[in-house]
Amino acid sequence: MLTVDDYARIRLAHRDGMSIRQIASTFHHSRRKVRAVLAQPQPTPYTRTQPPPAPVLGALHRAIDAILAADADAPPKQRHTAMQVFRRLRDEHAYPGGYDQVRRYVGKHRRSRQETFIPLAHDPGVRLEADFGHIHVDFPDGRRLVPVLINAWAYSHYGFALALPTERTEAILAGMVAAFTFFGCVPREVWWDNPRTVVRLIFKGRERRPNDYYLALASHYRFEALFCMPARGNEKPHAETRVRVLQQQWATPVPRVADLDALNDHLRRRATAELNRTVDGYQESIGQRFERDRARAVPLPEHAFDPCIQAAAVVDKYQTVQFDNNRYSVPRACAFRAVTVKGYVDRVEVADGRAVVARHRRSYARNEQILDPLHYLATLGRKPAALDHAPVMRDWKLPGSFTLLREALEQRHGPTAGARQYIRVLQLLAEHPLARVQQAVEACSDLRPAQAERIAQMVVRLAERDAGVPGSLGAATPELQVPRPDLGRFDQLLEDGGQADGE
Repeated sequence: MLTVDDYARIRLAHRDGMSIRQIASTFHHSRRKVRAVLAQPQPTPYTRTQPPPAPVLGALHRAIDAILAADADAPPKQRHTAMQVFRRLRDEHAYPGGYDQVRRYVGKHRRSRQETFIPLAHDPGVRLEADFGHIHVDFPDGRRLVPVLINAWAYSHYGFALALPTERTEAILAGMVAAFTFFGCVPREVWWDNPRTVVRLIFKGRERRPNDYYLALASHYRFEALFCMPARGNEKPHAETRVRVLQQQWATPVPRVADLDALNDHLRRRATAELNRTVDGYQESIGQRFERDRARAVPLPEHAFDPCIQAAAVVDKYQTVQFDNNRYSVPRACAFRAVTVKGYVDRVEVADGRAVVARHRRSYARNEQILDPLHYLATLGRKPAALDHAPVMRDWKLPGSFTLLREALEQRHGPTAGARQYIRVLQLLAEHPLARVQQAVEACSDLRPAQAERIAQMVVRLAERDAGVPGSLGAATPELQVPRPDLGRFDQLLEDGGQADGE
């Protein structure tokens, strides 16, 4: 087979005046071949006109085709690999050949059926893609896998990442609210996969039924809730790309932070720094393109969305309500009443009507009791024995001055009466901050005997002082002018025999 160099030598010889007969004699080629070389500047690549013969595997081509055709209806993770096809041919058809022939045939078959795509371009301000990525993070208590909500604009490629403690519905709501606030605008479309925390039912095609909370979010921010086809993550490539950026760049090396807030500060800085970067294939930076996104997007509403899920509950005799397999305490006044429990990603609030009566940290454990000692102060007055036997009171961490006060009260009034006096002091915490009550306890610590009533009066005076009430402790009062006594008048009384003038 002639090479490009052979073609060049023959064509140069013909240029210099050699005839076709002389060239054929000099380079040892036929005249027909020389004419073919002179007709084109380089060799024509060899192409097969028929498939190569396969004397061993050819008889089994139909069997392989049947196996691969059946894979089209099988789950993606339960389809035949080339090795599995080889094993079946060997065991079921006594195939005597090698694995490489099977691998090449299977690869050729799959390439011909591989899906292709059309490049897309999205208008500014229209499309935002959302997904979850996962990264390992080193916290003070060890390494944990953290879910991170990713949002990416399809036009500008601007992204946002927020680490969350969970992927539940309330976390998605909080993450989307944070993303819209970060961008300062709302897209016209938000695309998701089909997470169960967002989508309740999947119908034929692209028809979905999201849950009521996500529908309320979409209604509040006025965006269209759209979803990819099942198992089609390639329909939101920008979010998938941002997940890889998160894992390979923003979280490499493994972040070492104190808590989720510190991690989110790190992610926010990395996201903001992307504004100066230019994506391959574009002339403008991400920041310049995002300005077009912002100009065409929907403005933020006047009020932010309340990112929580709600549930109705009835307070039991222990002054607790159940939410998400845990129980949270409420004040005594709400006992046996119907209330509304609002679950946020970081806290739980209990509302009686429109008023929030209790607020607790959110627990993601199971069968926990999250109790506030302040909620039990009214009941404690009726059941003073619970002061030492109820964990909510026994484990209450108070300043050391309260312990000294209880010891003094019990020493003065006895264990039972002293405990009741101490409970009266604790009940002041239901209406006054701990710092104020602690100041009153420490101010009255030198007074003997120790009494709860004196501490209560001191707390009231401190409250009036903080409110600027005239005449209260520490407030500005007018100075009284008292004249000095005239002792000479007593001498006059002694000289007159104790009788007043004129008698």
